[in-house]
Amino acid sequence: MSRIRITGGAWRSRLIRVADTPGLRPTPDRVRETLFNWLGQDLSGWHCLDLFAGSGILGFECASRGAAEVVLVERDRDAFARLKENAVSFDGDRLRLIRMDALEFAAQSAETFDLVLLDPPYRQGWLERVAPFLPRLARPGMRVYAEAEHRLDALGEWRTVKRGQAGQVFYHLLER
Repeated sequence: MSRIRITGGAWRSRLIRVADTPGLRPTPDRVRETLFNWLGQDLSGWHCLDLFAGSGILGFECASRGAAEVVLVERDRDAFARLKENAVSFDGDRLRLIRMDALEFAAQSAETFDLVLLDPPYRQGWLERVAPFLPRLARPGMRVYAEAEHRLDALGEWRTVKRGQAGQVFYHLLER
């Protein structure tokens, strides 16, 4: 079992355990640091959705930086069990874990968010399938962070405003 550290905020340097789940690839430290340099380090009052939570590291980073609420959605049983174990050691009032398929959640949720984090399994078309649901999840000014195996110029109505690459991972910040 591996561990990764939170890179900033109140929980900086705390470690979370990562399930040994096939295809699970937590976002590297350097990429997370870049993302929060783009967004700003203070997410006070934000409502965030980590739609393909996996390890949960992106959601934990948001909560560490003051997000009012972070919803972490994960369908894999083992990954979800590890998310629950990690969440117990943090402020449970701001973290809400949901075991569900990402598309089902996006299609059914009446909630809206300031930030949606998308780091789905690669080569399965998840980003394209979730794009039609983004408008219903959006608060005014909602941003989308997406990781992919290829460069993205847009995702539905959202356009890439910042991008980077770390090895085989392309990461993007998108705005409407």
